[in-house]
Amino acid sequence: MASLQASNLLSSSSSRASSSSKRINAAISVPKLPRIRFPVPKTPSKNLVEDLILRNGYTNTIAIEKSTVTLPRIDKEPSVNSSTSKATAKLYAILEAVADRVEMHQNVGEQRDNWNKLLLNSINMITLTATTMAGIAATGGAGANLLALKLSSTLLFTAATGMLFIMNKIQPSQLAEEQRNATKLFRQLQRQIQTILALHDPTELDVRNAMDKVLALDKAYPLPLLGKMIEKFPAKFEPALWWPKPHDFQRKSKRAGKNRWSEELEMEMREVIEVIKGKDTEDYMRLGNLVLKINKILAISGPLLTGIAAAGSAFVGNGSWAAIVAVAAGALATTVNTFEHAGQVGMVVEMYRNCAGFLSLMEESIESSLEETDFDRREDGQMFEMKMALQLGRSLSGLRDLAQKSSSSRIDGVEVDEFASKIF
Repeated sequence: MASLQASNLLSSSSSRASSSSKRINAAISVPKLPRIRFPVPKTPSKNLVEDLILRNGYTNTIAIEKSTVTLPRIDKEPSVNSSTSKATAKLYAILEAVADRVEMHQNVGEQRDNWNKLLLNSINMITLTATTMAGIAATGGAGANLLALKLSSTLLFTAATGMLFIMNKIQPSQLAEEQRNATKLFRQLQRQIQTILALHDPTELDVRNAMDKVLALDKAYPLPLLGKMIEKFPAKFEPALWWPKPHDFQRKSKRAGKNRWSEELEMEMREVIEVIKGKDTEDYMRLGNLVLKINKILAISGPLLTGIAAAGSAFVGNGSWAAIVAVAAGALATTVNTFEHAGQVGMVVEMYRNCAGFLSLMEESIESSLEETDFDRREDGQMFEMKMALQLGRSLSGLRDLAQKSSSSRIDGVEVDEFASKIF
């Protein structure tokens, strides 16, 4: 009986264990994930690589899995065969030279402007110090003290005379203005070359024209002082000349007919020339001559007054007049020097030279265009008119009104009451 109960107990426990194990298996079982196969990239075949490389025009070879592909060679310069390519390369070389000159003239202009300021302050301090010493020697000096003050004052006046003579000879304010104008004109030439490279196919005539303009600017605005410096006190005031002689070359127009020129436009340009010559150029020449004469007087007066002051200081103590002459001449020399160089009279002379030269260039440009009988060799008429109007600071309608006023005033026998340029 006991054995029967034990067997029943074992069978029931085993059935429970089996059912619980089934429940546990059902609880922890997860679905199986499907197998995903990722394709392995294949190495490009030799034919595919060669086809892609040959399409791009490669010429150098490297090995890829025992096959060769071509790459571009960079150790060879591109061949220049056509005349246009050669002219383009030359223009780029000229463009680099022009950019270098822009920087040089800008740096030299700043340096010479500093010369003007430093020399002006130094000479004025020397002159005022010498004047003070001469005054002290005249009031209370005696014996060795008088001799020391007299000698120091005389030496300082003499040094100021020499420095002022050199400063008036080179005119640093005018030198600085020359370099500023050269910088502006070289930048203008730089933009012209860039325009040719951007809009046209350069030719050898473009190269020659650019070269001539560079050399003309180098001649008009030299960098050295000794031997090549522009004469600061010429016998006659002359406009600046920075452009080369005109060539018998103008880019031919592709338009048929008169290239947008008409008889009315030609008459308008002739009237504009008359106004420029009769009003603007004449006025600038008159003012330039006047300022040049004033500058000459000031340049002579400064060293002369310091020289007189040096002679007067040497005789201080021998009479009251010597001290009066030394002190008065020293004070006047300081005033004259300040008016000339702080007022930059030399710069004003150069400004008038540049403005008169600009008007002369306009006259020459208009006259050369009107003298050209082949309309295809002229610049586009409407473009030329717009350029002239902009250079004079006028609108197109304003330029035409000016031409009408000039024509009517000449018929009536009266003078035009306005200048052609609205800028200067």
